Amino acid sequence: MTGNRLQIMRSRDWARPVPPVRREVRSALPRQDEDRPPVLFVPGFGHGAWAFAAHWLEHAAGRGFPAYALSPRGHGESDPAPDATLRAYAHDVVQVAAGLPRRAVLVGHGAGARIVEHALARYPARAAVLVAPVLGGWGTLGTALRRNPAGTVPALFGGGLRLNRRQLFSRDLPEATARAYLDRLGRAGWRAQWQLLGRPTDEPAVGGPPVLVLGSPDDRVVSPAALSAAAGRHGTAPLLFPGMGHAMMLDVGWAEPIDAILDWLDKEAPTTDLVRR
Repeated sequence: MTGNRLQIMRSRDWARPVPPVRREVRSALPRQDEDRPPVLFVPGFGHGAWAFAAHWLEHAAGRGFPAYALSPRGHGESDPAPDATLRAYAHDVVQVAAGLPRRAVLVGHGAGARIVEHALARYPARAAVLVAPVLGGWGTLGTALRRNPAGTVPALFGGGLRLNRRQLFSRDLPEATARAYLDRLGRAGWRAQWQLLGRPTDEPAVGGPPVLVLGSPDDRVVSPAALSAAAGRHGTAPLLFPGMGHAMMLDVGWAEPIDAILDWLDKEAPTTDLVRR
């Protein structure tokens, strides 16, 4: 793992280390080792590993990919961290990825895509996937204020950002199912929420991994223009799934985007080529 650690550690990490926490990591493994890279799913603000455990973890394992989902500090069943920063969340991703037996693919959803972009500057991922990416900036705030003012304004004063049903899910998702998911939502650290308003990181990804961006033109959190801009940062165009809400891994039709991700990985990351313990 020496090669990985040379990429992960920075002088700032030594001088101002991120405090250790207990992290929740859920997993689903294929019945036999098919030598595919592990896939590490990273949720957005307020979500936890449970959001991927609902469907995508087992589905990925059924396709032969070792699948893991992380709850960054302060999310899911990980230790509380009300003052967490984007750097701390990225640290959690890097540490979990570095502990996997093979070089991993990082998949970030929503604000988790911003966390993954930070992590890519410190971890040599096999590939990366940004799902309905919320990369931040004042445009993100403007969209949130227009579409969900009641859930957004409290976040400007240190409160939690609350997403609503219309933002997260399509009308086809049964109301009881949507409510159950909404009841599980937590909140991100207030520092991280403010940092999300800043410009996305310009740090280059270690090793230049291939990046896939996908989302829905009907997403009420990420506008089509923001989705195209996110893909453009990586020299590509977004893969679109009309009719779906922001929480694609939980919405009706969840299988279509994860199958597209895994099909892409079969082409872009067909074999593992680094780090076995």
